[in-house]
Amino acid sequence: MQQRFMEAEQFDGMDFTTAPLPKGEYEACVFKQCRFGEADLTLVTFSECIFEACDLSMAHVRNTAFKSVQFKNCKMLGLRFDECQTLLLSFAFENCQLNFSSFYKLKLKATLFKKCTLHEVEFKEADLTNTRFDDCDLMRAQFENTVLNGADFRSSINFSIDPERNKVKRTRFSEAGLRGLLHKYDLLID
Repeated sequence: MQQRFMEAEQFDGMDFTTAPLPKGEYEACVFKQCRFGEADLTLVTFSECIFEACDLSMAHVRNTAFKSVQFKNCKMLGLRFDECQTLLLSFAFENCQLNFSSFYKLKLKATLFKKCTLHEVEFKEADLTNTRFDDCDLMRAQFENTVLNGADFRSSINFSIDPERNKVKRTRFSEAGLRGLLHKYDLLID
């Protein structure tokens, strides 16, 4: 089967749950209000693409390549980013719902999460060096053996990070966010 190559195309309102996205490489393409829920994106490459107001919840992304991809206003529940191709893996998220997704063991240095909901997201053993969490809700997000050196949590809420089980050198927190570092001690902070 011949792989498809698409460059600088725009896809508006497409439903890839009923008519699958053809396998291949998509470069500098824009996907607006498209449905990918539970779609099979295995072995698809997205380079410098933008996803706006798309639903990618539970999409299958085993060996999918995301290279310099932006997600804006997307619903992305339960995505297994830990199954993606790791070579040149790079993305940014703005105003996205990423609940129940996994970034297990990924190198995500300097990734931007802006105004995202990240409930119960798995960041275990990931490298989040210099990653920015701007205005994010990290309720029950899992950080264990995670490299958070230089990461910025100053405007985020509901995180719980154990400094003894993660690398937190020069990680930035607001004064109000310090309770997220002391959670395991069951202290009453007024």
